[in-house]
Amino acid sequence: MFERRDNEPDYAVLKSRVIEAGSATTNRYGTPIETVQSDNSLRNQSLNINQDSEIGDNPDRYKQHGFYFNADNCIACHACEAACSEKNDNPAHIAFRSVGFVEGGTYPAYQRLNISMACNHCDDPVCLKGCPTRAYTKFAEYGAVLQDPDICFGCGYCTWVCPYNAPQLDPEKGQVTKCNMCVDRLEVGLKPACSSACLGNALDFGVIEDIPDNRSQAKADIPGFPRTDITHPNIRFQQIRTTQREMTRVDQTAIKYHRSDEPSTTYEESPFIPELDPKQGYQRQWNLKKLLTSHENAHIAFTLSAQLVMGAFLWFFAGSFMSDSMIGVDSFSSGPAYLPGLMILVALITTGLYKLNMHLGKPHRFYRGFYNLRYSPVSREIAGVSLFLAGLVLFTLCAFFEHPFLKALQLITGLIALAGIMIGGYFMYKLYRIEARPFWNHINTASSFIGTGLVLGSLFVALINTAVGVMPQQLNTLLLFTISIGLVIEMAGLCYHRLSLKSAKSEGAASFYEQTTTYGYAYVLRNSLLLLSLIISLSLLVTEYQALWTYLLLASTSLISAIIGRALFYVVVIPTTMPGGFFWRNKGFVEHARETGLADMPQMGVVYEKHHSFNLNELITTIKNTSINDKIDQFKRIFSG
Repeated sequence: MFERRDNEPDYAVLKSRVIEAGSATTNRYGTPIETVQSDNSLRNQSLNINQDSEIGDNPDRYKQHGFYFNADNCIACHACEAACSEKNDNPAHIAFRSVGFVEGGTYPAYQRLNISMACNHCDDPVCLKGCPTRAYTKFAEYGAVLQDPDICFGCGYCTWVCPYNAPQLDPEKGQVTKCNMCVDRLEVGLKPACSSACLGNALDFGVIEDIPDNRSQAKADIPGFPRTDITHPNIRFQQIRTTQREMTRVDQTAIKYHRSDEPSTTYEESPFIPELDPKQGYQRQWNLKKLLTSHENAHIAFTLSAQLVMGAFLWFFAGSFMSDSMIGVDSFSSGPAYLPGLMILVALITTGLYKLNMHLGKPHRFYRGFYNLRYSPVSREIAGVSLFLAGLVLFTLCAFFEHPFLKALQLITGLIALAGIMIGGYFMYKLYRIEARPFWNHINTASSFIGTGLVLGSLFVALINTAVGVMPQQLNTLLLFTISIGLVIEMAGLCYHRLSLKSAKSEGAASFYEQTTTYGYAYVLRNSLLLLSLIISLSLLVTEYQALWTYLLLASTSLISAIIGRALFYVVVIPTTMPGGFFWRNKGFVEHARETGLADMPQMGVVYEKHHSFNLNELITTIKNTSINDKIDQFKRIFSG
């Protein structure tokens, strides 16, 4: 437990809530400020801070607390950052609280607005629902959203869904950590370290909706702050000074904030709307090396391989159990390409899953991905793809032998694999529908995934059948028709995506801008190859011509297009992040520091990305040191809820 000094200054002491007539009982989102009722069994429990069973005597222990930020007072001294990092013993590249700024106007009417931001301990924490390992908990005590880095296996999904940069993925330790509201200080009646260290009296803390002394506002929005309807954050702002009509970010993000002509009518509608700020001009570039060597290459490999295998399996299943009337789809089930094709599919999906698992910060903790089946789309995707893999492997084993019983068993395992395709495929798409990432939060994500599965899966079947010389004309026509449909679906999705984002009032417009400038030539190449693939496919369909070289050509154009398109999907996405500075929290400076070697200097706050290798000895030691009861508890957690 935190040890309180006898001479704590008054500004560090947490003020108790004074209940007066008209005091709020719910916050602006309609959520009760009282986290649990007075007779609830959740009360009077210890937080077990550092294994200390003491229970704090704070009278407001079971009320939602939050930060108050006075933008008029902040001088960007970064004392809050320093105090937070010192208390939590954070390395230079990790900061639970950071100070960024936006600026507007010109001399002599230049204005700079500083924003200090940490975790907002939201009413609806998307990090908690998204985390597949259940590392997050929203406590009744103070309404704090706490995260256990020991449970985290480093997938980083919480950093994707959080709109406020709160969870921090440490590439050196391979785990996420975040602001813990300094609950150990709250238990002894002290404000969080960041609030206590603020020099300008800009940062305060207390029961949410209680306006601190010497303040007159408790707004939910400020220029540069993302939408509040995503998570209902527990932070309030004061900003009395009038800002410029346009406030721009000084970091690399191509976003500025434009004051709306219409006043805000609800808390969700900020008077400052994000718009595109074309800072780098409109010159197209290639940047292929940068595009194809991103941190997310494992996701590229997994999604493409999984969608290819799922699309191809539909043909193998149909070929095994459909009759001759199905225009030739059963013609290769007894041919020389059938078993080798199934084994290749097993190898492809296994490789994709291996690449994805090794992308984790702690790959030996992969089994924790099943812990949050109740809420997390990541857990559900993992469960669905695992079900598909199990069905595919058993389906392949049954195909090795001719026996009526095994034929019936193969049908059952095939249906299991189909269920895995439906579950895994849906949640593979669903996990990217993230409000905090507008570029992904679009129906184009579904059209891209479906189109890729139809095209690459059908091409795989066409290639292996053509290679062994078993390709009936009916099957050839059906495959080419499916490939063409898949290409049309993907192209239609891209066109709709372009129209939606080009004029969007969100970070999606900045993502589209970066796609057409920083990676402009790669974007044009992808679209050209996609169109070329459709022309080739339709030409072969009309002429009914079939040859191995034509399918190899079509496979080359389609695969290259898919790889570039999927790389763009991950690289250009811009989240609804809080603004940074010229150096700190600036993606452009981070890239520059890694390219030039500045990242070798710890004081830069930049580290090189690392992928942790699988440690078999550590896994064996963990298993040996885990009791049988702990193992049973792990399985209960996997299959509960």
